[in-house]
Order: sequence, then C-alpha cells, then structure tokens
Amino acid sequence: MPSLPPPATFSVAHKPWVDVRTGPQYDQVGLLTLFLDAHRIEDLALPHPPAASALLRILVSITARITGLDDPELTASQWNALRRRCLDQGRFDPDAVHAYFDQHAWDVFDPIRPWLQDPSLRTQCDHSTGINVFVPGRPGGNNLAWFSAHGHHTAEPVPTPEALQILLIHHCFGRPGKSTLRTIDNTTIAKHSSGPLRASVSFHPLGRTLHETLLAGVPAFTGDDQPPGADACPWEEPAPPDPQAPLRTATWPGRQLTGLSRHAILLVPGQGGATVTDAYITWATQQPKPIITDPYLAYRFIPERKNVARRRTLHRADASRAWWRDLETLLLAPDEHGTHRRPAIFDTLNDLPEPVRRSLRIRVHGFDQDSSQATDRQWYTAITPPLLNWTQEHDPVKAQRIAECCREAEHTAQRLATVAKEAWDTATHSRTTQPPWAKKALTRYWPKAETVFWRLLDETDADAPAAFAAAAAAALREVTEAARISHNSAARAVAYAVRDLYRRPSAPRKAA
Repeated sequence: MPSLPPPATFSVAHKPWVDVRTGPQYDQVGLLTLFLDAHRIEDLALPHPPAASALLRILVSITARITGLDDPELTASQWNALRRRCLDQGRFDPDAVHAYFDQHAWDVFDPIRPWLQDPSLRTQCDHSTGINVFVPGRPGGNNLAWFSAHGHHTAEPVPTPEALQILLIHHCFGRPGKSTLRTIDNTTIAKHSSGPLRASVSFHPLGRTLHETLLAGVPAFTGDDQPPGADACPWEEPAPPDPQAPLRTATWPGRQLTGLSRHAILLVPGQGGATVTDAYITWATQQPKPIITDPYLAYRFIPERKNVARRRTLHRADASRAWWRDLETLLLAPDEHGTHRRPAIFDTLNDLPEPVRRSLRIRVHGFDQDSSQATDRQWYTAITPPLLNWTQEHDPVKAQRIAECCREAEHTAQRLATVAKEAWDTATHSRTTQPPWAKKALTRYWPKAETVFWRLLDETDADAPAAFAAAAAAALREVTEAARISHNSAARAVAYAVRDLYRRPSAPRKAA
C-alpha cells in the first residue's frame, strides 16, 4: 500500500520568508530568527513596499508583546523608561522571544488555524478565486494577458515566501468590489470593501538596526481605559472572527495594527508546502469600517465638510510626489488650527535616547491606488536623512523654514500651472482643460524645486518665493523652447507668463 505524502507545512516562525539585509549581505529568515538576530540585522529588504509596511505593523505588535510595552496601565514616563531600557539592552531578550513564539500557532497551512487565514472558506465558498487573481500583475479570469505570460490555463504556483508577502498586501491594501461568493447561514454575498491601508503612504522610523527600528516604531497608548489582556492579534485568537458579528474594538496595539483586514483569505498549498497553487479571497465582514488613527499615517482635516465622518482624510499615496514635499507635515507639531496632522508615531520619537534619535531616519512606503476602485497604479519607497533634529520641538526655526519652503514650492507649482495654461491659450487661441505646456512644465519644475529647496535650508536669508519662481520660469522656458523659436505669439505669451511668475506676491504664512 503506497504511503500518503506528508502534510503541507510552512511555519512563518521557523521557515525563511522575510528578506533582510546586513551590510551587503541579503538573506531570508523566519520570524523567530528575525527577533533573535534583530540587533545584527540592519533592515528589512522586502521587494514590495506595501508588504514591508504591513509586515512592520506585525513586527511592531510582536515587539510590544515580548518587551511589555503593550501594558496599557503604564504611565507615559514608565513606558518611555521601559523602552529606553529595552534599547540599552541592545537586543531582544531571547527567553522572552522564545516564550512568545511557543505560545501561538504559526503554520501557514494548518488545517484548523492557518496563519492570517480563515479555513472555513473551504466550505463557505463554492469555488476558489484562483492563483492569478491572488498574485498582483497576473491576469485573472478572462482578462487578456497583455504584460504577463500567465493565463487562465497557465496558472503557475507561487513560492510560499512570496505568497506570504502577497497575503499581507491583500489584508492591508486589498481592492474593494466583487469577490468570490461566500455563503453563511443561507446568506450569500460577493462584495467586500477595501483594505484598511488602501491608497495610503506610511512613515516608519528607521534605526541603525532592526532592533532599534522596531522599538522606535512601537506606538504609545493614547486611548481610553483598556484592561490588560484585552488586546489580541489575529494569530493570538483561538479562531477567526465571526464574519456576521459586530466588529471588535480596535484595541491597542495588536488589533489596531493587525486586526482590521476586510478580506478573508485561504491559501491552497502545493506538495509539501513549498508553493501555493490556489487561493480563496472573499469578504471578512460587512460591518462599517471603524474610525481609528493609524500611528504611521498622516491625516488632513477639512472642518467645512458637513459630514463629520468625512472631515478627516488620509494623506493619500502619490507616486509622482517626492517625499520632501511632505516635510512640513512631518516636522511641525500638532496645531489645533492646522489642517494637517503628522503621523502619531512622531510624538513618541523625541523621548528616545539621544544617539538613537539623532541617527533615526524615516522610511516612506506608499501604494498609489484608487481607493474606491480596483486600480493599482504604483508602489514606491524612500528613505529620508536623519531629520528629527529638525522637528518643531527641537529646532523651531529650522522647522518653520522648512515649512515655509514647502509651502512656497507648492504655491509656485500652482501658479506655474495657471500661467502655463494661460500662455498656451493665448498662443494657440484655444482653450483646453489639460494644456500640454502646464503638465510638461510641472514635470520639469519639481526636480529643479527640490534642488532649490535643499539650498534654501542652508541659505536662510535667501528669498524663497524668488528662488522657486526662477525654477518655475526655467522649466516653462525649457518646455516651450521650440514653440518660442517658431512662433512670435508663443514667445510673447511665455514672456508674459514668466513675468507673472516673478510678480506674484509671497504666499501667506500660516500661524505656527
């Protein structure tokens, strides 16, 4: 009698799947090794920024557990003192790490409690969704394979480490709309809402080692009373949440960072668990999204909106927007009269030990998506220089200069778009909503504006409006050079536009 093949297994704690970097050395590790060696690992090296942003939230939640920083009864001073002691130790306590990982199940293909999945989809969905729908970039269903060799009949398995990173992307940035039918108690629904981080850009502290990065990234407790032990991450729960039950409170830090997924997913393993061959993707809940403040996201407040729930909006990811343009939001302290709020994690960074704080950089992870449709444009990442010494709390003069220059760069860009459109309309005797001069000029302007921006931070007495106007004028002249040589009307129109750029008054200053 032939023997049965061994069951598929893959432990996220012990099997390598997380890309990390130490100097020029790249490697893959499991979660257990990641925490045991975090003081030797310099940084994560995941190829997909949205997966890295999702994973950082998971790692920070585990960090809070193994260090005791998840105790809501700690006062602010006690919490800061504990974090300082953890940083001074130079590494995570191996006994605490092992104790935590021994408490929970970490197998991706466990038949009862697969990690970050819902095994009930095997019976509640009448068919799988398909591996091509699961993997970003592959055509799904009857869609044409324009840029991929994959098709409906050529669904190649995905290595499990890659599938795990894609799983995180779906949980945090998943698209809204139609999904695989899920039937519960004679109720069949095939629609889900978007992931909690969809279309967002996250700002994560980045230390000299992963140990510093994770401790700096733990958000402080700022909510109402929460009894110890009330919070739980999805893998700490005995079973997946009931899809028809009211949503549980987004407690700190576990549910707040890892327990807000709108998607229920189940991976189908290949032989032995080395690959994923299929997947179920459907809705996890039909309840309205809870209103929470994610500590790594920036927000904008629009008080004039009548709908209170819509007065606060996310700072949306924009792949065409350079990170330095958001420095004003990141560096200025919260202002009750201002419309922008920096990520809440910045409010905890000033209490870090001086060597850590001075070296701390910010990693930017963005996913440019349509928030209400299934359109994924581009994901991106960036790393800032050490900038906490520029915050308003440490250097108010520098912070205000940065804010002034950021505002002036934006005002000049708006003015450039206006005068370029007017020049086009005058030169061509036509009116169009998207004149080519305006778009091309802005494309040339922003790299020039970045050069001007960094120069103005050193030249504190320089005239910011004039400097940005010069960059805008140079950009407009470049994109209109051929037209100005060929047509006198274009030359005159551009000359008037350049004059208007220099004549515009300085932008009004906001109150500090």
